[in-house]
Amino acid sequence: MYAVIRTGGKQYKVAEDEIIYVEKLAGEKGESVVFSDVLMVGGTDAPKIGTPLVDGASVAGEVIEQTRGDKVIVFKKNRRQGYRRKKGHRQLLTCVRITGIGTDGKAPAKKAAAKKPEPKAEEKPAAEEAKAAPAKEEKPAAEAKAKKADDAAKDDLSQISGVGPVLVKKLSDLGYTTLQQIADLTPEQIEEIDEKLNFKGRIEREEWVKQAKEIIAGK
Repeated sequence: MYAVIRTGGKQYKVAEDEIIYVEKLAGEKGESVVFSDVLMVGGTDAPKIGTPLVDGASVAGEVIEQTRGDKVIVFKKNRRQGYRRKKGHRQLLTCVRITGIGTDGKAPAKKAAAKKPEPKAEEKPAAEEAKAAPAKEEKPAAEAKAKKADDAAKDDLSQISGVGPVLVKKLSDLGYTTLQQIADLTPEQIEEIDEKLNFKGRIEREEWVKQAKEIIAGK
């Protein structure tokens, strides 16, 4: 069975359990609303057409949420007058689920919500155990992640004086990512880095090797 209703100056074709958006109606989530302006009822032996309303017909619904529609831009302009006006509008809407269609003059009966079957006594411990299991697995993973982040912070090359984020990136591209690697630099490696990054003796001048060793030692 279906019906054609009128609300907010518009007409809607509805059926039971259908969800529609209409111009704002009074009511909070879960409250019932009744549409008494029914223009047509069909789906039975012969459709009933109102003149303009169908006598004794009404449609019941339940408010799901109060929301707003998409924004509509209204722009006005007068040529050669320098007149421009721009406004936005979002229509207030109510989301309604149709719960019943009545044709006998009585309010449609509200459809009872189906109850979820409760788990059996022997199934409850298993369900609770399943919920608790992921939590046990998540804790070591979180600890490992925190430890990894802590280790990365301790081994940050930017702790060396004169080394910033840009320089850390350049050294990483050359394969130098840890303080221990800087502390173990040989003269040949220092010369190679100087040449590739055009440091002109910066590593020895700023004593990177000495600084890295002191940071590792905790000084």
